[in-house]
Amino acid sequence: MTDRNQTAFRQRRSRARDWVRRSWNPGHSEHGDLDPPDDNAVVYCGWGRLLFGHTFDSAEALTEAIRAEAADERDIAVYLSDPHVLLAQAPEALFLDPSHTFRLDFQRYRPRRDRVPGLFVRRVRSSDDAAAVNQIYAKCGMIQVSRAFLLNHRVSRRIVHLVAIDEASGAVVGTVTGVDHALSFGDPERGSSLWCLAVDPQASLPGIGEVLVRHLIETFQTRGLAQIDLSVMHDNEQAIALYDKLGFERVPLFSVKYKNPINEKLYSAPAPDAQLNPYARIIINEARRRGIGVEIEDEDAGLFTLVHGGRRVACRESLSELTSAVAFSRCDDKAITSRLLKRQGFRVPEQREVTDDEDDEAFLETYGRIVVKPAKGEQGRGIAVDISDVNDMRRAIDAAYGVSDRVLLEEFCTGDDLRLIVIDHKLVAAAIRKPASLVGDGTSTVRTLIEKQSRRRAAATGGESRIPIDAETERCISLAGYSYDSVLPAGQHLAVRKTANLHTGGTIHDVTPILSPRLALAAEEASRALSIPLVGFDFLVPDPAGDDYVIVEANERPGLANHEPQPTAERFVDMLFPHTVDRAARPGGQRMTEETRHATAR
Repeated sequence: MTDRNQTAFRQRRSRARDWVRRSWNPGHSEHGDLDPPDDNAVVYCGWGRLLFGHTFDSAEALTEAIRAEAADERDIAVYLSDPHVLLAQAPEALFLDPSHTFRLDFQRYRPRRDRVPGLFVRRVRSSDDAAAVNQIYAKCGMIQVSRAFLLNHRVSRRIVHLVAIDEASGAVVGTVTGVDHALSFGDPERGSSLWCLAVDPQASLPGIGEVLVRHLIETFQTRGLAQIDLSVMHDNEQAIALYDKLGFERVPLFSVKYKNPINEKLYSAPAPDAQLNPYARIIINEARRRGIGVEIEDEDAGLFTLVHGGRRVACRESLSELTSAVAFSRCDDKAITSRLLKRQGFRVPEQREVTDDEDDEAFLETYGRIVVKPAKGEQGRGIAVDISDVNDMRRAIDAAYGVSDRVLLEEFCTGDDLRLIVIDHKLVAAAIRKPASLVGDGTSTVRTLIEKQSRRRAAATGGESRIPIDAETERCISLAGYSYDSVLPAGQHLAVRKTANLHTGGTIHDVTPILSPRLALAAEEASRALSIPLVGFDFLVPDPAGDDYVIVEANERPGLANHEPQPTAERFVDMLFPHTVDRAARPGGQRMTEETRHATAR
């Protein structure tokens, strides 16, 4: 860079500093009379580094720092008022982040007067908290952070990691990270920033994101800081609406990132399969990562063909040519599935086909509580669970006939709904599925709560999950003594479905690490009994860590996207194209970062 260009860059840096310091009054800082911020300020956050662009002396220095990004991480150069100057240094390596920068002046902030029921916020405390944070990151498609980093910053004042806790279950349902700029690099304007706001897509409690953001704001406000900034994708309407509600204002500052594989979707043209559902997309993304070609046949149906070398495999989501028509028919008909598994010695509920006579009532009388379901069907359609009344049974049978021309009655078995994914006869993922439930706020009707939760579930699952407002939901609500028009008391939990299907608003919670080896073996042996290479079994279990079970169904096309962070898509593509497996990368997931380097980073 010429002397003239260097002078121009320093002038632009000065203007950027003037912008971000507009509220600085050094005589009244709680940190004392601060000098200008550190030069070339960098803060390591676990997922990557924040490079504070307005503190760098030259575009070359900032470009060199960005190029030093570690593998499997994401660095962000922030507070750039003239990003085009930086991009001109390395247009082949850098790109302008398509995000807006928002700022909240703490003098404009108004705390919430009421408390959100069923939720509280605290700092990360334990290894379990760190694991839960990473699970949420994985579900949201974000970079995970080493547990050591999270635990090393449990009491840090520079970097604050907060978690939201569901009071009823004790589970971590959300997380946010904050950076204190004054302590991190001597920021004279006493600023701070918000990063990594993430809410568990399966969480049923409303307002988790808002509670986390408010808690972080108030944490920094009590320190005497002046403001907080954040970056949000330009099309994230839900998040932008939250920030507008809290009083954030958009500011003319920009961010630049490095063109790495993690960021590819931000700087490359949209893929031709952009409209595919999440169950097809997760497989296609994994295939493309390995250099496997993809030919889209029908977006709406999730039909595509994977091509590598001379091998072609047609798929419909997780159903591939490797599943024979005979194996498909064994799972497609629930009566056949039950009979075959029972003959092989597996535990299954008692079952009979509806005959519309007194034998149906006799079956109900024998077992007291039953399940009514179509012999064929998917996504929980037409299934009624825990039927104990003859009239309810007849209504449920009529509804099931709307899905299939044959209807089954089945012994009702208690237990948690456990989905087991078996690929190439090996257990890959296990998750407890929970039926849709609501939490009352004391003012909203059950119908309104359902509509609100359906919007949240749809947004979290790409439109795949909603709570139906139908006769079965109405029956479940009435069993608890409520109606659609009832106002649910604040903090009151209400299960609105008996089935735990994702498509009817259910949630799914990974239990792979604690799964009993006996249950894993039963699922693997059952897949061999049905001669099916990929299958999702529905077990009912008293405890996923125990040995007792009954097998309720086998699904020939399970949704692999529901089981992140487990490597379901990777193992599926392994099975289809075993020669593309990266042996050196197994069995681990993301590459572990260098703890010694990070320990000394800012």
